[in-house]
Amino acid sequence: MLELGIVALTTFFVTVGPVDVAVVFAVLTRGMDPAQRRAMAWRGALLATAILLPFALFGEAALGVLGISLPALYTAGGILLLLIGIDMVFARSSGGVSATPDETREARSRTDLSVFPLATPLLAGPGAMGAAILMMSRASGDLAAQAVVIAALIAIMALALVCLLIAVRIQHWLGVTGAHVLTRIMGVLLSALAVQFIFDGLADSGVMT
Repeated sequence: MLELGIVALTTFFVTVGPVDVAVVFAVLTRGMDPAQRRAMAWRGALLATAILLPFALFGEAALGVLGISLPALYTAGGILLLLIGIDMVFARSSGGVSATPDETREARSRTDLSVFPLATPLLAGPGAMGAAILMMSRASGDLAAQAVVIAALIAIMALALVCLLIAVRIQHWLGVTGAHVLTRIMGVLLSALAVQFIFDGLADSGVMT
């Protein structure tokens, strides 16, 4: 149970990227009123949580209806997370855990960023959605384990909210170079987790036996 909790926290931390999102949020909201930034931070974090929880709670059931097996989910989810991890290591924006350049340009023209791009795709992006389904599938059939995964998700979203509320300070502390260094370290960890998911999926499918 402890191992599952640590893996869930690490996976959600990397795919949600609270610190990275805070830096982007600080840039996009430069010049805005502090009260307006705080309101957008709260709305964005709550909306992102409302997006991710259904994926965690009902994603596996939806895949079952489509006839997708758990080994296939582990393998495909691992590949998705591996691609995201590689992009993070090389500091590339693919849209998996960050907004694409086109989305960023569109966001700069908006006055309310809480739904787009903050809630999605910055906080609740494809990587976080896939991670939510993947982690819940690992706890399948065990209510206590599923509660641990949900608690880990909520904890990371709460951390994301705190980071958004102090986004300007984080940007000042880290700077661009510091943010990229942190992203690369998290990318290496995510890549390792992703490869393990792929191995687990292949082993459970019988391909590697």
